[in-house]
Amino acid sequence: MEGRKTILFNSPEKEGEQKTTEEILKTVYGALEEKGYNAIDQMVGYILSGDPSYITGHNNARNLIRHIERDDLVEELLRNFLESQDPAKE
Repeated sequence: MEGRKTILFNSPEKEGEQKTTEEILKTVYGALEEKGYNAIDQMVGYILSGDPSYITGHNNARNLIRHIERDDLVEELLRNFLESQDPAKE
């Protein structure tokens, strides 16, 4: 057993596919808007309930948003909001 190493296989298609929280939120928002939904209401519904049916499957939005923990989403949104309100940054 000694000397054996685990080999990690990285598919070329998957490399560089990791998106930031901001990119995911923008993609989800855009997909909801394209389908005619009130994107903010739908995203709030998802964040509060955890029910993925609030998010459309269009443009893979439902799968994308499920890659982010809901508590991390709330933390990120709150941090960005508070930073945008900081008068020292203006």
